[in-house]
Amino acid sequence: MKKLFAALAAVAALSAQAAEELNVAATAVPHAEILEFLKPALAEQGVDLKVKVFTDYVQPNIQVAEKRLDANFFQHQPYLDEFNKGKGTELVSVTSVHIEPFGAYSSQHKSLDDLPNGATVVIPNDATNGGRALLLLDKAGVIGLKEGAGITATPKDIAENPKRIKIRELEAATLPRVLTQVDLALINTNYALEAKLNPTEDALVIEGSDSPYVNILVARADNKDSDAMQKLAKALHSDEVKQFINEKYQGAVVPVE
Repeated sequence: MKKLFAALAAVAALSAQAAEELNVAATAVPHAEILEFLKPALAEQGVDLKVKVFTDYVQPNIQVAEKRLDANFFQHQPYLDEFNKGKGTELVSVTSVHIEPFGAYSSQHKSLDDLPNGATVVIPNDATNGGRALLLLDKAGVIGLKEGAGITATPKDIAENPKRIKIRELEAATLPRVLTQVDLALINTNYALEAKLNPTEDALVIEGSDSPYVNILVARADNKDSDAMQKLAKALHSDEVKQFINEKYQGAVVPVE
């Protein structure tokens, strides 16, 4: 009888472990793909990882803040800081995972030198990614920003515009869809990959691997240290995940230590 109770207790313990569910929001590429790759390894550790794919940068944070989801994986720290400030949320970083060097793309021109006077250039309309786009254009010499303009720079901070380019701000997810209609589009790497663009080959200019915009796993303060969350954080830094990222994305996504 004691052996039977012991066996039943063991089964119950295993069932409880298998039922440890973790619901994570992610954009499709590369974040959801990385999480899907992790599912079998996490299942062996008793974590049932559920991945919900989003196409925007707002709802993943809202739903985590409202406890409809446990975590998200799609954004970098500057975006999270700006989101928390603007929306009054208190989401936190669990761990840094990878860098997605940001790039500028064109279906009409082969180099930035080919941009005509009055060229139409589209950038993301959220504060941090819009600023990131302008900083990249500044570094490439397309524009010159005012001294001190940082990650939240806006078109109003442009001090020099030799080609009189016209900046349009659009939602980040729509930028690949208007690529054929504009001279240049500054596109986040996750959306570039979804659009079958190869950042390391197709971008006319791209950030280096030293980019400060590191993508992070995000949760709430009340669950960031949970057992399941920490297992996910550790798995995201495993050698297997780093190899998966390096082989699949060929430099378009760069793992961090």
